[in-house]
Amino acid sequence: MQRPTTLAMILAGGRVDELGVLTHYRPKSAVPFGGFARVIDFPLSNLMHSHIERIAILSQYRSYSLINHIGTGSAWDMIGRHRGISILPPFKDYESPHWYRGSADAVYQNIDFIRYHAPGEILVLSGDHIYQMDYRHMIRYHLQQDADLTAAFIPVSFEDAPRFGIAEIEGEEEEGGRLLSYEEKPASPKGRWASLTVLCFKPQILYDVLAANQEQSHGSYEFGRDIIPLLMRKGHRVYGYKFKGYWGYTRTVDEYWQTSMDLLGPAPKIDMERWGLRTNLEHRDIRDCQPLNVGAQGVLDNSMAYNGVSVDGQVKNSILFPGVRVEVGAEVTDSVLFFNTVVRAGAQLSKVVSDVNTTFGAGCRIGSPGKSALNNISVIGWNNQVPAGMVIGGGCTVYPRIAPENWPKKELADREVLQ
Repeated sequence: MQRPTTLAMILAGGRVDELGVLTHYRPKSAVPFGGFARVIDFPLSNLMHSHIERIAILSQYRSYSLINHIGTGSAWDMIGRHRGISILPPFKDYESPHWYRGSADAVYQNIDFIRYHAPGEILVLSGDHIYQMDYRHMIRYHLQQDADLTAAFIPVSFEDAPRFGIAEIEGEEEEGGRLLSYEEKPASPKGRWASLTVLCFKPQILYDVLAANQEQSHGSYEFGRDIIPLLMRKGHRVYGYKFKGYWGYTRTVDEYWQTSMDLLGPAPKIDMERWGLRTNLEHRDIRDCQPLNVGAQGVLDNSMAYNGVSVDGQVKNSILFPGVRVEVGAEVTDSVLFFNTVVRAGAQLSKVVSDVNTTFGAGCRIGSPGKSALNNISVIGWNNQVPAGMVIGGGCTVYPRIAPENWPKKELADREVLQ
């Protein structure tokens, strides 16, 4: 059997403050998504369908849920003589006295692993984006251009550009072109092409630029902020590949909620079945759940509900994970409820993201119906027992495992935090 030529490195170990309590106990790549899956399932499924079967996952922050989810890699057919998933946690030794100090440093500390597999190309991916992409098209373009680095980009408006790494791409070629400039989160962007953190390197070029970054760094070790500009300053062949499909972000609560809502509607922007999304159905025993049950008084309108869900109330424009129960008289609207969340009789939830093992007591009211979703998503941390009759406004954050005696007697106004 011919050895695969591409090695994929997934940057999956961090958390982002913008996701708040959703990443208190898991890395951002392990956040549940789509009613049964995790965010990291999207790049993993893309790799499987692209026939890239040697993968390393760089994990640092609270790795247990991620490790538990990946398992043996069999869910993505990553078991075999020349294929598999390796999880690479941080370490300290005589040569590396630091934990991972950034995305580029994480890869640099595992160069021995990369050299051992002797890849023809190295694909570096973010583990926290929602998209479907056949990486073979980008790799083919990379090889045709004899590029030292090829990075994927998507067009954005000039208003949104300051949130991303932004490039100018030479020419009007449909597939891509050479990078003329690149800036990380520029206040006054020159271009409109936003980086997707999908990077294809020549191995020796990657080894050299990572080493140069270690020598020249002033405490910054990031692919966007440091590695791409460094290669361009040195005159390397850096190309941009133009991606034309759907791209969903999950970096902030608002982005996570909006990307989740893109699963719904008569023509959803995200089609997980058509995309061929794979997940580990053994994680949380998803494969053993009973079928979805919608009771005589239950309503499930423009919503997604997986096996193990029981609906006796009204659910509209929402996504329910296995183990969720919505009792008679309860209403759930524009919300995402993670595993084993219970909504008691008469409770009303609107624009809520609830983490696992949370119970909303009878008659409580959570969220802000009628208001714009922007900055008004209420997030409830895991293992909470929201008292009956409790009122929580829009845009509020409730930390995990609030003790019964610490719940306030009054309602929480919009955007308050309970911890």
